[in-house]
Amino acid sequence: MPLPLAYAAFVLWHHYRQERFIMGIKWVLLEIQVPRDVVKSPSAMELIFSNAFYHKSIKGFWEEYMIGAPWLWFSLEIVSIDGRVHFFVRTPSRIRDLVETQIYAQYPQAKVVEVEDYVWNVPQYKKDGDWNMWGCEFTKLKEDFLPFKTYKGFGDDLKTGVKEEFKIDPLTPTIEFLGSLPKGQQMWIQIVIRQNIKKYHSKATGKNVDFYKGAVEFLDTIMEGYVRLHDVDKPNLPTAKQVFLPEHLKPVVTAVNDNMMKIHFDCGIRVVVLSDKKITTDEQFNNLRRNSRLIFRQFAQPYLNELDRRSGTQFDAPWSDPTGMALTKIKKRMLNFYRMRTFFHPPIQYAIKYPAVLSMFFPSGKPFIFVLSSEELATLYHFPGMVSETPSFKRIESKIAKPPSNLPI
Repeated sequence: MPLPLAYAAFVLWHHYRQERFIMGIKWVLLEIQVPRDVVKSPSAMELIFSNAFYHKSIKGFWEEYMIGAPWLWFSLEIVSIDGRVHFFVRTPSRIRDLVETQIYAQYPQAKVVEVEDYVWNVPQYKKDGDWNMWGCEFTKLKEDFLPFKTYKGFGDDLKTGVKEEFKIDPLTPTIEFLGSLPKGQQMWIQIVIRQNIKKYHSKATGKNVDFYKGAVEFLDTIMEGYVRLHDVDKPNLPTAKQVFLPEHLKPVVTAVNDNMMKIHFDCGIRVVVLSDKKITTDEQFNNLRRNSRLIFRQFAQPYLNELDRRSGTQFDAPWSDPTGMALTKIKKRMLNFYRMRTFFHPPIQYAIKYPAVLSMFFPSGKPFIFVLSSEELATLYHFPGMVSETPSFKRIESKIAKPPSNLPI
């Protein structure tokens, strides 16, 4: 028993130190007011992600386990409150200046302001309370190495220089749906990101490898059976390989190769919908709940990947929770996780993955973490141009210009 107990004590100590460190982080919520004349493609948002949110670093044993310093994370949020659509970024206060300058660098006419956190304007969920609530998480349906359909998959319509009336922005359907919500209903979309540190088990070596080595092994597995080896006459040279891929696998290999060329983020997506019982009916809430499950459907590529729903706050059968106590607890946990932007460092009781038998009685609710490239991330979160004419989407009508530098003092 000494070794298992020592390992358990070390895990608890690490979690304790991380919690203490995280409690000391100061956060700010920034709202980005988008200008009307956005003509840039989502590629501009890729630059923001790489320059402001990608904090690649290596932590030593003392910093990670003794001090408990985690890798910093950020929350990208698209929110509809009574049909008014908002873009938010939640960031540690010490990185606020970097985030603001990078947004202004790509969108000079935008306006970034610090606002109060909207999540506390709704009370905690109660079974007999004044608010209906439903939430879920989204994750990739297949392996992380397979990308879903990005903005580049819709053609060259979003390139700068193309007339606005000819552009097709894949985020426009989501913005339009959010802008159609009536008074008394809210929908919160949260994308929590950090630098990619997720590891994958290598079947070849038996060790844990990073994303890029895992992707190479994934490609080798796909091409296995279509490789012909040729002996090389010259000494000290490896055996030559010739690959004969069938047509249906070529798009998959190309997509994985292109995806590997990008920087990557560990990611978690959570969606919460709320409805005020005093203003809206149960039928309106149920319609909102059903429709919210389809907000990412336009990014699906069935032969590659798509975003799939997980951990919904519901039970499929009435006998699964006859008293309603479990569902109330799950909904409270979902709302609390959203409020605290919890994905990478859940409370200890939810951070442990229980065995399959125990998980039937004690569901851990561990958040689903997957990997997105900067291109995939920019597809899900970018500022739509003039192609989006949603009337409830707040934009800046006038341009903001700096005063001339040669004005007399």
